[in-house]
Amino acid sequence: MTLRGLRLAHLIESDGPGGAERMVASLAAELQAAGAENFVIAPANGEGWLAHELSGTGVQVEPFRLDRPMSPSFARWLTETLRRHRVALAHSHEFTMAVYGAWAARRAGVAHLFTMHGSRYYAERLQRRVAMRVAAALSGSVVAVSQSLARHLSRDLWLRASRIVTIPNGASLAPVAHSTLRAELRLGADDRLALAVGNLYPVKGHSYLLEAFGLLARRFPRLHVAIAGRGDLDAPLRSRARALGVGDRFHLLGLRSDVGNLLASADVFVLPSLSEGLPLALIEAMLAARPIVATAVGEISTVLSGGRDGILVPPGDAAALAHALADVLSDPTEARRLSSAAALRAEDYTLAKMTDRYVALYQTLLSPRDRPNPLLESSEVARPEPAVGGERAQLGREHAASGEPGVPIQAPRAEFREIA
Repeated sequence: MTLRGLRLAHLIESDGPGGAERMVASLAAELQAAGAENFVIAPANGEGWLAHELSGTGVQVEPFRLDRPMSPSFARWLTETLRRHRVALAHSHEFTMAVYGAWAARRAGVAHLFTMHGSRYYAERLQRRVAMRVAAALSGSVVAVSQSLARHLSRDLWLRASRIVTIPNGASLAPVAHSTLRAELRLGADDRLALAVGNLYPVKGHSYLLEAFGLLARRFPRLHVAIAGRGDLDAPLRSRARALGVGDRFHLLGLRSDVGNLLASADVFVLPSLSEGLPLALIEAMLAARPIVATAVGEISTVLSGGRDGILVPPGDAAALAHALADVLSDPTEARRLSSAAALRAEDYTLAKMTDRYVALYQTLLSPRDRPNPLLESSEVARPEPAVGGERAQLGREHAASGEPGVPIQAPRAEFREIA
């Protein structure tokens, strides 16, 4: 199957510089460069980040408005939009677009798949799980960015494990000849810099990094910590840094697009998250050959080969984080080994490999099912299988036992129902 002229739609419910949005922008741009025609359907009342990121790539951005969680009018608009663009395949991301996209694609007569990226917020209410289970039945494939998320989806949505395809995120990073960050922060030649990249939300665990910094402050008086990201914890983190006596060595860089430039200045990359899927920042740090200290959450342990290609610590443990950072900062030989190991491991998580895996999956969904695809036969990427009646029966039994109102549990039909 050639990509040239193939019309693809990418549906996403948010429009900011998060991991899912960055992945959508990268994938759409890569597919556009390969000859496909791509449309990103994104919220009209967002930040405009996707449109800015995709400017000059040839990818079109189609804005939508969704004023309430249950909107038959939006479902109809989405169906007509897929028809108007003569889309061959729609690729949705995250819960809302997975549900609306599956329904609209079925109505429009186009192939559909959806990707889930991180936390299990969809599992908080049974009605949401039911809605996603129906979306899965209406879709050609369900994709998880990590094996751990795939296991959760299988259990939460009453799906056989073989129904879920795992495609790890991929990233690219342009080489940086000369980084400007150290000059920006006025660091001297003997100063050390630990860098984290992630928005300033509690789940990213930056408060634990800051506490670890406090524990290391006396032992490493030339150590600085910088965090690239934005969010509600800006002021509280600054206040806590002053209380710990490290306010002059703690730097909040805000939202940055020059991640490669930042990484080139770092002596160690830190990922202190409490929950993750497969963070792009981790892959970018590996591509930049930085020694890594990260929490063992989500797919991080798998990516870092159980601790061989980076140091793993428990989430929410400032003391363990401080100990690991001290090991890297005090042992240049081990830091170099970790850098080399991370760079070598990163070859499995490039943007090109991720794109190839999605293209292979698209081909499977758009081609006869009896044609095998070797790119989908690996330990990380499994060929999608059709839903079976037993899964639907189990779904019905659990929904009936819950006593909750919502979507009738039956063989999915192309009707819009109240599902969220």
